[in-house]
Amino acid sequence: MTNSVIVDIEAFFKITYGLYIVSSKSSEKLNGFISNSVVQITAEPARFAICCHKDNFTSSQIMESKVFSISVLHKDAKANLIGLFGYKSGRDINKFESINYITGKTGAPIVIDDTIAWFECKLTQTYDVGTHLLFTGEVAGNGIIDINKEPLTYSYYREVKKGFAPKNAPTFVDVSKLEQKVSSQKKSSRYKCGVCGYIYDPAKGDKKGEISAGTEFKDIHEDWVCPVCGTRKTDFSEME
Repeated sequence: MTNSVIVDIEAFFKITYGLYIVSSKSSEKLNGFISNSVVQITAEPARFAICCHKDNFTSSQIMESKVFSISVLHKDAKANLIGLFGYKSGRDINKFESINYITGKTGAPIVIDDTIAWFECKLTQTYDVGTHLLFTGEVAGNGIIDINKEPLTYSYYREVKKGFAPKNAPTFVDVSKLEQKVSSQKKSSRYKCGVCGYIYDPAKGDKKGEISAGTEFKDIHEDWVCPVCGTRKTDFSEME
């Protein structure tokens, strides 16, 4: 019998990941999602494996079109781009109407905003791994956009940008399970983003948003947005 008990969640965060936008198409629409499950599996020919939740719109698109692309995000990728592809559904909006992209030789859309390199792949195999589908694809084209930028890692995204994996990500962890790591000492109220799970801690502030440490949530200006997904201050709720 499989033991589903997680002994120490923090151990899972020690596995190294990058952060990418995986995109594909269907007969009706272009779409993509934030992924931290991209790995090169062979060199000759060059092949990649990606993992996508069965509920993701992009899963059905990859199965229909047999193509997908991978955009390697750089360290300073904007919060609204991550929010767009990580926390919103392509079934409801057109993610590509407000961003810059190119079309590869396979016909796959390739996001070039905040991207340092890209690959486009032809689907070779699909594996059902429970909640997710594992796709492998052979590289049909690639390119460099900015060789001087550093790639965004999930560790940097989590520890510096204070972001969490979206619900359908293979690495998703219920934020409430992390609360046992927080000291029971009385502190100023923290506030949680209702979209991506980012937690604003007054003791730390928000360096990216130029909110100094010690600033209470109520004192943050009303135009402030979540540094991870770009949602409004009004979408935050106080944590108990």
